[in-house]
Amino acid sequence: MHVNVAEIVSGRVFPLLPVFVKRGKGAKAKAMKQKSAPLPAVDLTPIDTTEALSAFCQDMAAEPFVTVDTEFIRETTYWPQLCLVQIAGRDRAVAIDPLADGIDLAPFFSLMENPSVLKVFHAARQDLEIIWNLGRLIPSPIFDTQVAAMVCGFGDSISYDQLVQRICGGQIDKSSRFTDWSRRPLSHKQVTYALSDVTYLRNVYLALQTSLDEQDRSHWVREEMAILTSSDTYDVRPEQAWKRLKMRVKRPRDLAVMMTVAEWREAEAQSRDMPRNRILKDDAIYEIATQKPTTPDALAKLRAVPKGYHRSRHAAGLLAAVEAGLAIDPDAIPRIERHQPPPNGIGAVVDLLKVLLKAVSESEGVAARIIATVDDLTRIAADDAAPVAALNGWRREIFGEKALDLKHGRLCLRVMDGKVEVVPVQALEMPDRPVPAVTVSA
Repeated sequence: MHVNVAEIVSGRVFPLLPVFVKRGKGAKAKAMKQKSAPLPAVDLTPIDTTEALSAFCQDMAAEPFVTVDTEFIRETTYWPQLCLVQIAGRDRAVAIDPLADGIDLAPFFSLMENPSVLKVFHAARQDLEIIWNLGRLIPSPIFDTQVAAMVCGFGDSISYDQLVQRICGGQIDKSSRFTDWSRRPLSHKQVTYALSDVTYLRNVYLALQTSLDEQDRSHWVREEMAILTSSDTYDVRPEQAWKRLKMRVKRPRDLAVMMTVAEWREAEAQSRDMPRNRILKDDAIYEIATQKPTTPDALAKLRAVPKGYHRSRHAAGLLAAVEAGLAIDPDAIPRIERHQPPPNGIGAVVDLLKVLLKAVSESEGVAARIIATVDDLTRIAADDAAPVAALNGWRREIFGEKALDLKHGRLCLRVMDGKVEVVPVQALEMPDRPVPAVTVSA
């Protein structure tokens, strides 16, 4: 069954409106003069055989780009369970049923690693994680419209629904968002909702790419994609699991036990396909690290450990992990970073950098969050060579250099006509010369 998605999303047809993108250099938002491409027809019958999947992926291999999305569940598992894959090309959008009996996803994986086809996602990280876990490959090349939207001035982490509304003028029916995607058969309403995530995404991508090209910012997005396409981003190794914990310990031996217990929990979660906190909660790991129980009775006395856990068949493995932490060579324990109070006056420097960040963000039409975080600003205030993203690549070009210049008195902030201006000090010393400045509302 083939239909046009614009005719069925929310039960009415949506006109494709002019695209609005915030321009850089302080210009106001204005309509992009770009023709919206027709939405592809959608097939409401999911692909459920390897033969049909292979034929579809062969057709998509001739496309310059495809849009991709996935539906999955992971509330009760460690590994996300892939329930549906949606792909749209120029003329056709389909859903692929990875739960169908006997289906082989190899043609889909081949398309994902085809270097001639750009794969467009929105908020790609979870989709890429699933593909990495199942196929041991990272789609390439890719384009993430959420990242591109931040670069194009749509604000911090804009949702797909908001982008569709602002760029395409469409309003997506969200009633199927929290459906159980593992249940079969899927209704036409569910498939329609799922496919709307890739049909409108084509016009979203075309609009954002046009804006990036006009502002010569395509290479900015490519820099961000390098992080998303690194397998290290998705390859969760149990021995590194302790780094995810937000709780901090004060003694090296506590850290050693925390490391080995977190590694044990991660390995258990992976092998049993259970969420980490169903194996052992974070606060229990912290208490075990500080109390270091080595017997079932000692484990039973800990408040954060579930009652009766010391008698379970998993207690022996947990206690063995504690013993392993106690046996680690002191020289092999990572150094605990002690919190150092900031130097006197650094708070004021950070406040100035916040004003500068807002000025640059508004002037360039780029979301402040993607340029620098408050932690980045604090580290820049303390160290000119701080290992932060804001001092590298395109971020350094538009913000990092200015941050260092402001810190060392080569830039200053002033208020003119109710607006904050960022002005080179040298220009103030030569009043006859035009003063280049970026401004932000006070």
